[in-house]
Amino acid sequence: MPPLCLATFKSIYEFFAQGGFFMILLLLCSFTAVSVIITRGLALRRDVVIPPIISQEIEALQPEDVDGVAKLSRMVRNDISALANVAQVGLHHLNWPKLENMEAVQTRARHEIVRLESGLFVLEIIVGIAPLLGLLGAVAGLVTVFAAFSGDAGAEDPHGIAKGISEALSTTIVGLAIAIPSLIAFSYYSKKIENMASDLETLIAELLAKCYYQQEHRRAVQRPAAGSAARSFAPPQGATETEETLP
Repeated sequence: MPPLCLATFKSIYEFFAQGGFFMILLLLCSFTAVSVIITRGLALRRDVVIPPIISQEIEALQPEDVDGVAKLSRMVRNDISALANVAQVGLHHLNWPKLENMEAVQTRARHEIVRLESGLFVLEIIVGIAPLLGLLGAVAGLVTVFAAFSGDAGAEDPHGIAKGISEALSTTIVGLAIAIPSLIAFSYYSKKIENMASDLETLIAELLAKCYYQQEHRRAVQRPAAGSAARSFAPPQGATETEETLP
């Protein structure tokens, strides 16, 4: 390995080693934040949450297309995305009144949003504690510095003073370096979930409106037919009067 690389690794190691115990905690926060950012980034891809094939099928569905509803039911049954899970609840309870079905869909949608937000609270915690751990390390380093100054002037250890100042600066820098990307990722993912939740609500509302339009249309067609049948079986006008006049 080239000497330059060895010197670089040595300086990095010394930088983190000077932080002491608080640097270990900050490194744990760093690894946790990176893991959450990567896993949430993969889970919150739009194609995973709202598959284009299902959203396109909902948008292309016609209000009177019964076969399209059956095809969509098969599609969402074989999918595990948030859109499929919510749509499956709505399609499964089409025999319910519309308001009750919408309540069931909203309950499932809230569950899916909570599932999408899982792990973000870890980033929120890291955003709060990383600067505090850095500040705590800084205070610990300053305590070391003041302890060195508290002795006799001739007994002052410049190495101890330099170590205390270095510990204070290193932990503060690392704490802020962890908190800033974590805050950016938390804000970005929160906004992304909010936008996808809005799109999810729009698609499901469109789906229920088309499905219940079919039911209302069938009822409207059946009512005139039932009325015509009732009129066909009604006795002719004046028949009762004729019967009353017979001896």
